Amino acid sequence: MTEQTQALDRSNLLFSRDALIRLIVPLIIEQLLLMTVGMADTVMVTTAGEATVSGVSLVDNINTLIIQIFSALSTGGAVVVAQYLGRQETHSAKTAAKQLLYAMTGISAVLMILALIFRQHILSLIFGQVEPAVMDSALVYFLLTAAAYPFMGIYNAGAALFRAMGNSKVSMINSFIINVINILVNAILIFGFGMGAAGAGIGTLVSRIAAAVIIMVMLRHPGLTVQVDDIFHFEFNGSMIRRILFIGIPTGMENGMFQAGKLMVLNLITTFGTSAVAANAIANSISGVINVPGSAMGLAIITVIGRCIGAGDTRQAVHYTKLLVGCSYLSMLIMGSALFFSADFLVTLFNLSPEAMAMASQVLKLCAIANMLFWPMAFTLPNSLRAAGDAVFTMVVSLTTMFVCRVALSYVFACSWGLGLGLLGVWLAMFCDWIVRAVCFLWRYWRGSWKKIHVI
Repeated sequence: MTEQTQALDRSNLLFSRDALIRLIVPLIIEQLLLMTVGMADTVMVTTAGEATVSGVSLVDNINTLIIQIFSALSTGGAVVVAQYLGRQETHSAKTAAKQLLYAMTGISAVLMILALIFRQHILSLIFGQVEPAVMDSALVYFLLTAAAYPFMGIYNAGAALFRAMGNSKVSMINSFIINVINILVNAILIFGFGMGAAGAGIGTLVSRIAAAVIIMVMLRHPGLTVQVDDIFHFEFNGSMIRRILFIGIPTGMENGMFQAGKLMVLNLITTFGTSAVAANAIANSISGVINVPGSAMGLAIITVIGRCIGAGDTRQAVHYTKLLVGCSYLSMLIMGSALFFSADFLVTLFNLSPEAMAMASQVLKLCAIANMLFWPMAFTLPNSLRAAGDAVFTMVVSLTTMFVCRVALSYVFACSWGLGLGLLGVWLAMFCDWIVRAVCFLWRYWRGSWKKIHVI
């Protein structure tokens, strides 16, 4: 009997419904918490003046890119560990976990050193000649947040390992602790001592150190499936590092270039005037919230499908992919419907001009429809391919659609020499990107070539 005609043995599923709920619900809460930790510095530093706010915001764009790189490398480690756990090779999973931590520590330390040495050159290269007051705040904030890179890398690796074990509650609790520490330190240093950008940077540094220490202590717990012990007894395993980077490097390139494409589009939007920039910022903030459940499904699918592939059971991989992508569609239906009918009200909560409110409401309603139709297929489904080791294909598709659809079509749809749709044209180009991604990933998934890839 072939794999296609063989019935799925539901009595021997790797993940029960309760296990999936325990994995997914904390991930949703964690994603909401992570959205706030990045906003806390900017919101609380507003009392220090526009120059300080601008400096912090500029550096946050760079830090977002760094975090995406860490997340991508951690995904590579999570896939390898999950596949070994699916194969019930716990010793190899522990070896992969240690190698992931070594790799993340080394890479993040190199990035920290480069950022500390060349921070002024980096800021000038990316953002040009900004006002001296803005540059001073950016340099101070960049110095302190760059010092946190190794701790951010360690935390991301640790959180990915817990997710690979099917335990997302740990990273959720850690995210809550990060928020509390960051906000408390910010409040004391910014409001109490008037330290501005320095206060925000110290808050970030202290909270990241605490997160890294906590996650490492918890990884040493003797009851864990993948316990990390003798971490200071260094053992380099080149073949294991290559397996991790086989997934991590394509995903990192994909995330990095995706962020670069977004910055290129943002540069175009600035030419449409202040109202368009403000409307775009508010629309991005609101639309990001409705994506949280779908993003959580994407993280969960890495663990679940990785475990299925490791166990050699592609039927269960297909079953859980359909289930989790379906759950992502359900969440988008609920969140997207709520956004569509509340968009006019939501934009009134911000101090926007009538023109900006009209633009923000328009793109949010279109975004709600596009999210319900295409987002899960474009962003949740490819994580199933990555979990199977098909990261190079997802990278090629994502980079191609980003620059051909989102960037190039933005100019065609938005500029006066094209259709002249302004901000609406930029968002329509983004939706075209989603549609093409969805078609490519669905085609790849149904062809089934991802089932034949071997990571371990």
